[in-house]
Amino acid sequence: MARVAGVDIPNDKRGEIALTYVLGIGRTSAVEILQKASIEPNTKIKDLTDEQLDVIRRIIDDEYQTEGNLRANTRMNIKRLMDIGCYRGLRHRRGLPARGQRTRTNSRTRKGPRRTIAGKKKAPTK
Repeated sequence: MARVAGVDIPNDKRGEIALTYVLGIGRTSAVEILQKASIEPNTKIKDLTDEQLDVIRRIIDDEYQTEGNLRANTRMNIKRLMDIGCYRGLRHRRGLPARGQRTRTNSRTRKGPRRTIAGKKKAPTK
């Protein structure tokens, strides 16, 4: 397996698909990278030479924010929102959706599994 930006990319996939295994690189970015490296997007990773892989690595390192740096940047942005106390920051702090979705139903991804609240017991009638 070839290693690009600290990630093993699969050998038997086409170049434009294999590069998307790196966080921060999507299909469009992958095609741009391969064009800059003058490599055909349909070329499989196992068919690339070491020089071509080095060119791809260099382009990604110089021009794109990927993996650890991208994760850290995202985390810092969310922390900044929480520190200034804006609405989106409060939603992140409470673990609720931050982009206006309804929460009465749905939003189970953010809220986690349901927690059942015990209801009142019925009083025995005479």
